[in-house]
Amino acid sequence: MGSKKNVDMSASETVVKVVEDISTTAEDKVEAKMETKKVSKRIRSKKYVSNRARVDKTKKYSALEAVKLIKTLSYSKFDGSITIDGVINEVGKVGTFSLPNSTGKSIKVSIVDDALIEKIAAGEIDFDALVTTPAFMPKLAKYARVLGPKGLMPNPKNGTVTSKPNEKKAELEKGSFDLKTEKKQPVIHVTVGKTSFDDKKIVENIEYLFSKLKGKIHRASISATMSPSVKLEIEK
Repeated sequence: MGSKKNVDMSASETVVKVVEDISTTAEDKVEAKMETKKVSKRIRSKKYVSNRARVDKTKKYSALEAVKLIKTLSYSKFDGSITIDGVINEVGKVGTFSLPNSTGKSIKVSIVDDALIEKIAAGEIDFDALVTTPAFMPKLAKYARVLGPKGLMPNPKNGTVTSKPNEKKAELEKGSFDLKTEKKQPVIHVTVGKTSFDDKKIVENIEYLFSKLKGKIHRASISATMSPSVKLEIEK
């Protein structure tokens, strides 16, 4: 009996040892992966480092100064997007905005009719936003589980259920958008144009955005798709 008990204990110890080894290996792999990510985040191209050296980190630039500078700092071979990154005073939806000038993003907006509902039923969803009249909502409700998770279900609160769908479509195509922060942080990201755009139009978009966020935004920076960022002056 004693011999059998010793064998059982030995077997148990072996199992525990194997489990511990597996756990340790898994932890090591996770830590190694995290370290790799940290290191990769620190690595910057020579072009980026060179351009970043041209930015005065102690200065907050006016919108016009920042736009002009960012265009010279951008080193992408394509028409890069210009984005505002900001910190505001709360997490969640900030509001619905329509910038005065295009952001350069192409948005396909569809208006609901019977033909479109048939396409949705067949799994054909080839639009970025959906607008409907109240009359079609009962038919559309059947596909809420499909459209909802994609953020495509029309809603009276954001104006996509309306008696004037053509007007709302034109507004959305122009660049109307719901501005939300990141899920757990009061951080926003807003595209305000392309590097090829006229300076004045980008500045108008920035000034409009800041006017709508007055009293809510604490700090902001601007950057192109491939460029260092520049701190922006915010009118208090």
